[in-house]
Amino acid sequence: MKPETDKARVRTFSATERDFAMLDAIARYHGMSKSAMITGLFRKEFWRVFPNGTEAVEPDQGVKLK
Repeated sequence: MKPETDKARVRTFSATERDFAMLDAIARYHGMSKSAMITGLFRKEFWRVFPNGTEAVEPDQGVKLK
């Protein structure tokens, strides 16, 4: 059973029609939902910027830190 903090919640975002069309095309190309695509990109960028995590977001247990 997932902890309460791991449960996904519905969020909204604003985007131009062009940006939405680009997101839709990339998500379809990778076989993902638009939501999963946004989340994956966000996670990748987060760990690039904060490789050791932050005070609020710690790396997963067993992750090799630089």
